[in-house]
Amino acid sequence: MSTRPDARRLSPQAQEDLRRRVVHAIVHQGMSQADAVRTFQVGRTSIHYWLKAYRVGGEPALKARKRGPKRSSRLKGHRAATLVRMIEDRHPEQLRLPFALWTREAVGQLIRDRTGIDLSVWTVGRYLKRWGFTPQKPLRRAYERDPAAVQRWMETDCPAIAKRAKAEKGRVYWGDEMGMRSDHQVGRSYGRKGKTPVIPGTGQRFGCNMVSAITNQGQLAWMVFRERFTTDVFLEFLRRLVKHAGRKVFLIIDGHPVHRSRKLKA
Repeated sequence: MSTRPDARRLSPQAQEDLRRRVVHAIVHQGMSQADAVRTFQVGRTSIHYWLKAYRVGGEPALKARKRGPKRSSRLKGHRAATLVRMIEDRHPEQLRLPFALWTREAVGQLIRDRTGIDLSVWTVGRYLKRWGFTPQKPLRRAYERDPAAVQRWMETDCPAIAKRAKAEKGRVYWGDEMGMRSDHQVGRSYGRKGKTPVIPGTGQRFGCNMVSAITNQGQLAWMVFRERFTTDVFLEFLRRLVKHAGRKVFLIIDGHPVHRSRKLKA
């Protein structure tokens, strides 16, 4: 039974140092391979490969390399590029998949349907990370949205409003309404890993509504109310907004029925 130490158990850096010392002794100091085997306690075959690598690649060929099997991808080239475009440009429902969002399961089924390759959810997650995808909360966009009209408004109407507001020393606000609940938690707070921060508050649940307006500079005005959102409620908010601004107000709002009422326009 051989008592020679197994160099494979050494760390990558120790293996690299051993290779360099053996090659240096043979090439630069004239030591024979037989003496190197006895001196450094390594096999003749290993010395042969190290010398061959040194002659071909020089010192860099002796550097330590990452251990383990080489990473290989079953989804390469045009296959991966096609899948990435589908995930970016389509919803699962558009591709006849029984999912509402792109989850690992949904992507896995897409890969299986398009390539015949069956992957685990963990492998699918690694592919998504490699392709630059991260789990995110999606934005909701209305089907009725007219991209051409939005583009025209952004390029023509909005700059015209800003120009007029500047000429008349007014202030441009963006307005909207929303419902709120007392038990709704917004924002995030840092806490120790595995221990969720606790914020004390009332256990009584109630709801209310809010109308608000904000400028591009972050100046915010709002009004909270309990009743339904009506023209009279909105007019009250507008009176407060003008008083709060202390100047002419240019308020940009959406197409809510209250915003289009005759009383409001008057």
